[in-house]
Amino acid sequence: MKLHFPRNQTTQRTPKIVLLISFTLFLLSIISLNCPYPKNISLPSKSSSSSFSNNISPSNDQDDDQKSVPDQIKDFFNARKSCDIFSGEWVPNPEAPYYTNTTCWAIHEHQNCMKYGRPDSEFLKWKWKPYGCDLPVFNPAQFLEIMRGKSLAFVGDSVARNQMQSLICLISRIVYPEDVSYTSNEIFKRWLYKSHNFTLAMFWTPHLVRSKQADHNGPTNTGLFNLYLDEFDEEWTTQIDDFDYVILSSGHWFFRPMVFYEDGQVVGCKYCLLENVTDMPMYYGYKKAFRTAFKVINSLKNYNGITYLRTFAPSHFENGLWNEGGNCVRTRPFRSSETRLEDVNLELYMIQLEELKIAEGEGRKTGKKFRLLDTTQATLLRPDGHPSRYGHWPHENVTLYNDCVHWCLPGPIDTWNDFFLEMLKMEGIESYQEKLYPVANDRKMKFR
Repeated sequence: MKLHFPRNQTTQRTPKIVLLISFTLFLLSIISLNCPYPKNISLPSKSSSSSFSNNISPSNDQDDDQKSVPDQIKDFFNARKSCDIFSGEWVPNPEAPYYTNTTCWAIHEHQNCMKYGRPDSEFLKWKWKPYGCDLPVFNPAQFLEIMRGKSLAFVGDSVARNQMQSLICLISRIVYPEDVSYTSNEIFKRWLYKSHNFTLAMFWTPHLVRSKQADHNGPTNTGLFNLYLDEFDEEWTTQIDDFDYVILSSGHWFFRPMVFYEDGQVVGCKYCLLENVTDMPMYYGYKKAFRTAFKVINSLKNYNGITYLRTFAPSHFENGLWNEGGNCVRTRPFRSSETRLEDVNLELYMIQLEELKIAEGEGRKTGKKFRLLDTTQATLLRPDGHPSRYGHWPHENVTLYNDCVHWCLPGPIDTWNDFFLEMLKMEGIESYQEKLYPVANDRKMKFR
């Protein structure tokens, strides 16, 4: 399924030669769209700066050599956008990983699998290979240059934090950020990369809408939560106005018992076991929560950033549920022919696509931009990437279940940031094309 996201027309009349010079400098500054950052962290050689021009044209014919740079860029863009980077297979990558638990301090203890004795390391040595094209390995120098003077917010739960910490670790190969958080609360963090004036933030909102814990234990000893499905969560909605990019996600907290409120009244619940309250499927609350989250984004007059929906990341419990001894002990990825998206995972994924499409339609009226960061298929194929029991020492007196929800760092989740960087690069080329060729503003990016 491919979603087509129209871009907003622009009336800017910047001279083409100025745009061409500006974009050429931009391309040189990010070195190469196809050159992965070397493991030894040395800067690319001068010859690598030509890799973009060497690969920008689909062939080496004389006619292509005679094309103008803007036309070559257009050909390159058309070739890249025709490839669905989210459909593919995992292939061996002996060069990975690109950081370790000893070189990055940002890894959450419960995802620090190698520190806590995970015996195998082969799960680290894979990369995502889209059908018909390549996905470059994350290049921290490119990323920081693209993000110069900009800001990025992760909005969601602990899996969103997992991705943010992956990003910090990937960038840590060249620089670490400063903690500039405005609160001591660890679930609301803000970091600054001074060298590039790039701000990175995390806003904790496990249900996206306003919620509160009504009972610490609840029917399953995981708490009972009141969800106010038509009310904004101001912990993040009042904070994102100045951000250039927002990555929105949510999922696993909706498996817990919940009571649904609308217009201040109880309308039902998901396994709350309360008298005279109708039991409803979790999908009801999930759909409503995303609709409300997108509604508030579209209503923010001062927010002009791009919103990315990071799709649901399936867990991989086998031989039991999470609280019934289920575990994830595989040591290799699945092939796409060995599993498929189905049942609850498929339903949650489809709800996200449907709500994003609705939000994009509404956002078009006010110039809001939405993109689909579709990590679901690649994540589904990585049952080997979870911490399992390697998120603490065996002798520690802690009550923790096998973790088949979060992701080891380093690990498969690093690829989510490969996806994100590739989308940023395509966004930059597309923006350039819109200004250089205003009549072509009806082109649409195709990201599955």
